Amino acid sequence: MSFSDLKKQSSLGSLTQKLVKEVEKMNNTSSGGDDRLWKPEMDKTGNGYAVIRFLPAPEGEDLPWAKMYSHAFQGPGGWYIENSLTTLGQKDPVSEHNRELWNSGIDADKETVRKQKRKLSYYANIYVVQDKANPQNEGQVFLYKFGKKIFDKIMEAMQPEYEDETAINPFDFWAGANFKLKLKKVAGYWNYDSSEFAAPGPLLEDDDALEALWKKQYSLTALTAADQFKSYEDLDKRLKYVLGQKPVSRPRFDEELEDESEGRGSFTPNFGGDSGKVDMGGRTDDAYQPVQSKDSDEDDALSYFQKLAEE
Repeated sequence: MSFSDLKKQSSLGSLTQKLVKEVEKMNNTSSGGDDRLWKPEMDKTGNGYAVIRFLPAPEGEDLPWAKMYSHAFQGPGGWYIENSLTTLGQKDPVSEHNRELWNSGIDADKETVRKQKRKLSYYANIYVVQDKANPQNEGQVFLYKFGKKIFDKIMEAMQPEYEDETAINPFDFWAGANFKLKLKKVAGYWNYDSSEFAAPGPLLEDDDALEALWKKQYSLTALTAADQFKSYEDLDKRLKYVLGQKPVSRPRFDEELEDESEGRGSFTPNFGGDSGKVDMGGRTDDAYQPVQSKDSDEDDALSYFQKLAEE
């Protein structure tokens, strides 16, 4: 575009309109950057409404949902927003840090744990039946991320509390039910209490069309595969940065500490790597890794207090 064209667009206001349309397009992208994900939108009154259908497990998979634990909190060094390794049944640095804080018995530490606790989310394939805010989504298959409230409603449908209620499988193509998603804001938080399942019935009458939908579904096991998570070391490094903790300083080796028993801790070489190098708090170094001995710390503390008592 030439300078004269730029000036012409300015006088006509077309450039402003183009920018406004681009912003609207960005705001209307319900996926938050991932085209696979769908989420409902609020209207001007602060309410949201859509009708979706939970779909069966994808081909070759057993469950129609995936479960994910994550952490999202702010510290002196910024935000920590990461998936938790506890999703995989592994140790996670935030969970271990929270456990230490909670066991301290200090009320302030317990409040910190509450702010840093892990959050449970679920993912499922859905078919969008009605989405007036974004009608182009209707008839399409998406991934839908939801929390415990909606998952509880799914379980209540599958295991009703009262005898006069008939159990349904919301994920069934033929005997499932559409889910009327009713969203409103209560005390600053999204509230789904009014959401409910409609009467059971087939999603579509044509089995060929249903099979085509089934083949369009996204893998759920891929969402929680091991390669989707950062390593414990990387997460621990990020956690310490967010908490404002300084990196561990490199130990000093000299002739005065020839015997490791003379030091306050112990030094354990790591011979596991091909390079023969050791991870030093997030960096690689040609040295031994200092490992602080808990028993040694306790012995030092007991000796110190015993000395005070004797004096």
